[in-house]
Amino acid sequence: MLIDSWMIAVLIAMTLCGAMGGAGLKAYATSRKKLHVLMGLGFYGAGALLNIGLLKFLPLTVVLPANALTYVWTLIIARFAFKEAVGPLRWIGVACIMGGLCLLVF
Repeated sequence: MLIDSWMIAVLIAMTLCGAMGGAGLKAYATSRKKLHVLMGLGFYGAGALLNIGLLKFLPLTVVLPANALTYVWTLIIARFAFKEAVGPLRWIGVACIMGGLCLLVF
């Protein structure tokens, strides 16, 4: 099955929305600003809608496992936005996820 470039872009956007949703809720947990919780829920909702849209064009066996990219975005956001420590084993995990996604999508 050939996956068009726009589908890959939407997969990336879907997973980024999921990670940004989690980041919004993390920000709310520390700041208690309603804007953060609204942003978090909005990103989660946008990611869910993109997920539903992709399922019209791609099989579930591609869309659902591709959600693993959310973990990669989450790690990057945690490291740079929240200044969390990320050890070498987690970066190795990211490499494994990316390798698996390449096998799955391409």
